Amino acid sequence: MLKVGVIGCGEAAQLLHIPSLRELSDRFEIAALCDVSATVVDGVGASLPWASRHTDAQELLRLKALDVVLLTCPNAWHAPLAIAAMEQGKHVLIEKPMCMTLREADALAEAQQRAGVIAQVGYMRRHAPAFEEAVALVTAEAGRINHARVGCFIGPNAAIIESTSAVIRGDDAPADEIVRTRAQNDARMVEAIGSAEGPRALVYTLMLGLSTHDISAMRELLGMPKGVLYAAFRGRGWFYSAAFDYGDFVCTFETGIDTIARVEAYVEVNMRGRVVRVDYETPYVRHQPARLTVTEPKTRHGVTISQGHATRGDAFVVEWRRLHEAVTQGLTPKTSIADARQDLELFADMMALL
Repeated sequence: MLKVGVIGCGEAAQLLHIPSLRELSDRFEIAALCDVSATVVDGVGASLPWASRHTDAQELLRLKALDVVLLTCPNAWHAPLAIAAMEQGKHVLIEKPMCMTLREADALAEAQQRAGVIAQVGYMRRHAPAFEEAVALVTAEAGRINHARVGCFIGPNAAIIESTSAVIRGDDAPADEIVRTRAQNDARMVEAIGSAEGPRALVYTLMLGLSTHDISAMRELLGMPKGVLYAAFRGRGWFYSAAFDYGDFVCTFETGIDTIARVEAYVEVNMRGRVVRVDYETPYVRHQPARLTVTEPKTRHGVTISQGHATRGDAFVVEWRRLHEAVTQGLTPKTSIADARQDLELFADMMALL
């Protein structure tokens, strides 16, 4: 049984990770909770009365009984808190984005190597059975790819969450903590792209929080591209696109956020005689599986379409099960620090073209 400490008890922890951990109660025990809002940590802790409650992350990290730390705090604190956790000998699951800068990625890698612990990044879409089946299909015929595309268009998450879930929220986070987090975020933004304001800053923020899913899935499905052919944004940064050079084919990328309450997230590979596509639903309503669609010719004039999913199991549960296997069997997660660093490399190349 691995004991888990949760740093950041907002909606991602409440709706995604804590239910997954409770589903895997034969493998994990939620032993400690931390949030800067006492209202939130007490509210979440009410249903986990055995878990200790903290408003100071460093206090939680000093708990010797913890085996794993989940980081679902603001992006700017992912790297420093993950490094601190690993220095305490704790394994970590870092929600995406792993960090905000390449320098932080290198610091994370060095800390992990020194500590000899497991670090896994929260790309839950890559653990979806439909996606892994797609990877097997595409890998078997990699030389037959003509074109690929990945993308995501979503509306406000609140439009889905408010009608399906009750989230404990608090307005009692200390003012100095809010200022400190904003300053940390702005400093990392300046380090990464030279500015913390304007449309380019919005694009980079969305890349870290949304597009890292799509780019990460693209890399597992197709490998790392040779380069970025173009990148552009419109709509003051709310919509952007790019094209990646894979030598024999191009992968187009597109994303945007509007006011329509839906999730349209996909990866698609067009091969000679077959199209393989995976579609994802919102993660905020659990057990909605990713769907695999395979389109092939049927006679000269028609097509046959196969669509389905191997399981209705939630990808977050698979993600946590994989972490347990990595810790108990000494395995390297496929969503490792080195793997996640490649997202930041591609983001830097894209930002250079905007």
